[in-house]
Amino acid sequence: MSSENPDTQQVIQALQQSLPSVMRWAGAVAKRLRTYDITVGGKASGNANTDALTLADLSVQELLVAALRDSDPILRSCRIEGEEETGDMQRFAEHSRLAIAIDPIDGTKQYRDRTGNGYSVICHLHTDETPLYSLVFAPEMGEHGTWVEVTDQRIACGPDDPNQHARSVLDSLPDLTQPVKSPGPGVYLIGFQDLDTQRARQVDLLPWAGSHLAGRTSDEMQGSIYPLMSTGEYIGSLIHSPNIYDFPVSMHIARVRGGDAVWAHNGQPVHYRTLWMDERAGMLRYPGIVACSESREVIDRLCELSAGWPQERYIN
Repeated sequence: MSSENPDTQQVIQALQQSLPSVMRWAGAVAKRLRTYDITVGGKASGNANTDALTLADLSVQELLVAALRDSDPILRSCRIEGEEETGDMQRFAEHSRLAIAIDPIDGTKQYRDRTGNGYSVICHLHTDETPLYSLVFAPEMGEHGTWVEVTDQRIACGPDDPNQHARSVLDSLPDLTQPVKSPGPGVYLIGFQDLDTQRARQVDLLPWAGSHLAGRTSDEMQGSIYPLMSTGEYIGSLIHSPNIYDFPVSMHIARVRGGDAVWAHNGQPVHYRTLWMDERAGMLRYPGIVACSESREVIDRLCELSAGWPQERYIN
């Protein structure tokens, strides 16, 4: 097996063995650091959700990158993509069909401002086409935190138990792979800059399942979208130019359940071959507006609503 073409299952197995304990440690570090004033500068997109940056983002990414470097050598045959510019990332492959993406603190504004418990630590493996393995740990959702693990065969979600090894906890969580029989109407919206709330209210008017969908901004959503989608409380998301470090977990959940993530203007499935570097935020993004759900009906309604909205993230 060439270094540019590592065996997918071996990489997934290495991540499943190496990541859970480290993610738990990273969550503990983030939870502790949150009690201090740890805001730093570095991003200037003009949007508070994007520009929030803390020492926890930098510390957690440093920890995760080092753990990936020092565990199974096969992981270094993957490319690595971090939302922040820190960690020993040059030790990983420059060219590989597999990439490991990291969001050290998803929901940094909420984390920094101490306005909710929905921040999380995220790592996922992908090809140019789709996610293959996703792991999320939300340290403050529940008494000891909440896990989400996604493979093409299984979606697991549930509470952590620090009395057990992290891998054992994940293995014991309920299998939530099948589509939810009666999912909630929640649809997460972000990325529309000053129009997030307005766009969410437009989603509120969309008929679905005998009632209406319920658009929710990052300020309105209680918790992290990944457990909420896994358990069925939320049916999907509508995001302008989502970044490649966190959003793909939602895409992974939707696709495992028979849904998808598509570009709203043309209905085509999202992939990693068409990306743009948001220089203001310092991160790679999918261009345009992306609708994501396990329900094809919901995808269609979200695409119909947003197809004519501006495709550019920044007006000025």
